[in-house]
Amino acid sequence: MYITGPIVHNIDPVIGTILGVHLWWYGLSYSLGFLNAHLFLKRRRDTLNLSLPAIYDLSLLLAAGVLLGGRFVEVVSYEWLFYSENPHLVPAYWLGGMASHGLILGGLAAVWLFCRIQDKSFLDMTDALAIPGAFILGAGRVGNFIDGQILGSVTDVSWAVKFPDAEGSRHPVVIYDGLKNLLIIPILWYASIRRPPAGVVTGVFLFLYSFLRIFIDIFREYPTNLLGLATGQVLNILTSIMGIVLILVPLWLRKPMKVTAKPAVSVETSGPSGDLGWRSLVFAVILAFSLTIPSDWTQDIPTRYGHRHAGLTYSVLYPKVTNPPEVVNIEAPNQAARAAP
Repeated sequence: MYITGPIVHNIDPVIGTILGVHLWWYGLSYSLGFLNAHLFLKRRRDTLNLSLPAIYDLSLLLAAGVLLGGRFVEVVSYEWLFYSENPHLVPAYWLGGMASHGLILGGLAAVWLFCRIQDKSFLDMTDALAIPGAFILGAGRVGNFIDGQILGSVTDVSWAVKFPDAEGSRHPVVIYDGLKNLLIIPILWYASIRRPPAGVVTGVFLFLYSFLRIFIDIFREYPTNLLGLATGQVLNILTSIMGIVLILVPLWLRKPMKVTAKPAVSVETSGPSGDLGWRSLVFAVILAFSLTIPSDWTQDIPTRYGHRHAGLTYSVLYPKVTNPPEVVNIEAPNQAARAAP
């Protein structure tokens, strides 16, 4: 069926509210991504030679690294002017503010820390996590679209989307990027079964994710600049270069992948080292906390979403945010309407 467009975006971004805390479809993408990575690791724990408690430790570190990294890059690279004036809001994830490049950097840092603790190969572990990493980023873009964030340029293509708070019909760049992230999964799977040297699959992931995004982001409106280019494009270029290095250097060194069988790991879960109780609880808390993240940009929640979900009011958790970054930088024809609770 031919799409005549534009597609009118009218999706309620809120799943539900519990004790005054709103749960968001955008945040659900993080929860599903973390859960998928955890289940993926559990299925491969014999290959990775990791005990079940170690799998939980890696899942916890990965989730924490992604959340911290995404927040750090967003605050420093994209919203520094706002947060330098409102430092008390830096921990307020429930107001939004996550950067996709930061998710990758934070996840890599977490895996590195885990490998240091467990005396494991960092590149072997990142190779194993490339596929769930691509899924997390793909799911995140679906959350971006539901939220109505990350605008493309104005266009008259038949699949253009009329977003709730932007003028004109626009390229759905988050759908482009989300499909790209999911479509590189078969390539990563094929690369992994070819048993390349350690680090190559990680390099393929970083290169495809960032290099292809350079062309997608041509259709995106960026509010910030770095080194004369859009901030995200600079990060795309740097990450692409990192991926190329990780592909070429191991292949150039021609160090073969180890194919010797690894000893089976113990699945015993009793005793202090095998107690999964607190690990399961902390992981569940992280999954639940992720649901409270509303957006990739910091928002005045009642102002931004009040017309899309009834009952959003100001509170201790959701204060009035003066000149949030999105309001300053987004092209919106109806600023007066957006300023009303």
